[in-house]
Amino acid sequence: MTFLDMLGAAERQNQSLLCVGLDPDPAKFPAHLRGDASRIYDFCAAIVEATADTVIAFKPQIAYFAAHRAEDQLERLMAHMRAVAPQVPVILDAKRGDIGSTAEQYAIEAFERYGADAVTLSPFMGFDSVQPYLKYHGKGAFLLCRTSNPGGDDLQNQRLASVEGQPLLYEHVARLAQGPWNLNGQLGLVVGATYPAEIERVRELAPTLPLLIPGVGAQGGDAVATVRAGYRRQGDTTSGPVIVNSSRAILYAASGDDFAAAARREALRTRDVLEAARG
Repeated sequence: MTFLDMLGAAERQNQSLLCVGLDPDPAKFPAHLRGDASRIYDFCAAIVEATADTVIAFKPQIAYFAAHRAEDQLERLMAHMRAVAPQVPVILDAKRGDIGSTAEQYAIEAFERYGADAVTLSPFMGFDSVQPYLKYHGKGAFLLCRTSNPGGDDLQNQRLASVEGQPLLYEHVARLAQGPWNLNGQLGLVVGATYPAEIERVRELAPTLPLLIPGVGAQGGDAVATVRAGYRRQGDTTSGPVIVNSSRAILYAASGDDFAAAARREALRTRDVLEAARG
């Protein structure tokens, strides 16, 4: 199955638009694991097992593993997700962006070493920095477009005088991803939940692309406004899939031995809010 096939199947099977972000910070772990970076795998595996039937995708953030020399634990976790939740696609949140020869190595890292189904990328070095990922047919690549952080305005919301119509930079990225860059139908866009008006604009410009939307939960994004801005129904699924990510609010829903059960309750609650919003 391609990434898009897996995404549609998970949406239907789990009745969910929710993505659980796996951002393991040992300082925030429950008391019996707190501060122990060697238990990153144990913590994340418990979250995965508790939420696997509630999500459209999982999204491990590579920096949280690399910072603690836990890349081997990430490899184990990727294999574990394949074993316990084979129906759920995994998006490796890496935000890579480099020249073509280096991008080839990062693509090997994402798709061969870790076995991810999709990866997040920065498009700001141009198409040749994206193209190596598209050689992996059936894999997905999400380009940063309109991110949830306040500093996104510094570049993404600037107008391009040199481009016909003088679009904002994020609008130009959306058009490229929907059009000439999307050679094999593999691209998607990252759009922050903190900017629902921009989500709606991106959906207008990229009606068929999957949107990965972080910022719901601890970052304060409005789940209902997010879905209404980005979701478009087509039959029993979406015309362009919507993947709404929540990380900290689910991972750290409780600080005791019941952390996984609490994560499941929060995931179910968030999933139900998202489902109600799309009707």
